[in-house]
Amino acid sequence: MKKPDGTVRNLLSPRTFIGTMILVGLSLTVAGCKPDESPLKIENETLRKQLAKQESVITSLQDGNKVMQQQIDLLNRELRDAKKETDRVEAERRAMASMLGAKVEENKTLTAEAQHMAAKKAQAVPVLRVEDKGGQSEELPQPLASVSKAAEEALSRNGYTVKVSFKTDQKAVYATERKVSAPASLEVPGFRNQYLLSLQTLPSKGTKLSVKADFEKMAQGGRMLAASAEETAEIEQRLIAEISKALATPNKL
Repeated sequence: MKKPDGTVRNLLSPRTFIGTMILVGLSLTVAGCKPDESPLKIENETLRKQLAKQESVITSLQDGNKVMQQQIDLLNRELRDAKKETDRVEAERRAMASMLGAKVEENKTLTAEAQHMAAKKAQAVPVLRVEDKGGQSEELPQPLASVSKAAEEALSRNGYTVKVSFKTDQKAVYATERKVSAPASLEVPGFRNQYLLSLQTLPSKGTKLSVKADFEKMAQGGRMLAASAEETAEIEQRLIAEISKALATPNKL
C-alpha cells in the first residue's frame, strides 16, 4: 500500500516475510532438484514388456521341450517294443529253421529207407512177374480193398502163406509160398502148388481178379508130374471161387 508520501508500505511483518521467503526458496529448490521420471518409466515399461515376452518365449520353449521329450519317450518305447518283436520273430525263425533242418534230415532218412525198400521190392518184382501171363481172371463188383481182404482170408483158410505182397490204391499183388501136399495114398497123387494173384481196380470201381497157379502133381516116390492145363485152370478157378465165397459173407472179413 502506498503511503501518503507515495512510498509503498510493507504490509508484512519482518518475521512473516522471512518465513515466506524461506518457503519460496524451498519450493524452488525442490522444484529444481526433482528429476524427470518419464524416460525411466518408459524404459522400465519397455524392459518389463521385453521381460514378459522373454518369459513367454521361455515358457513356450519349455512346453515345446516337454512335448518333444514326450515324443522322444514314445519313440524310444516303440523302438524297444519293435526290438522285442524283432527278437521274438528271430527266435521263431531260428526255431523254424532248426525244425526244418530236422525235417530235412528225417526226410533224407525216410527217402533212403524208401529207396532201400524200393530196391528190395524191385528185386521181388521178377518173382512176382514170373508167368504173370495166362491164368484165370474174373471181374468182381467189389472194390479193391474188399477183394484184397477176401483173397488174404481165402489163402490163409486154405493153408497158403503169403511170401511177397505189394499194395497200392489201384493194384495189389500176392505171391504165396509153395505148398506141398503129400499123396493121400499110393494110388492118388498129391500136389505141389504156388499162387500168384493180381488185383486191379476197374473204371467201374470194381476189381479184376487174376489168379495164376504153378501146379504140379506128386507121383509115387516123390516124383513131380506136370499138370495139364485143365487141371491148372481148375485149381485157379477154385481159388477164385473161394475169394467170391468170402466176399459173399462180408461179416467174416
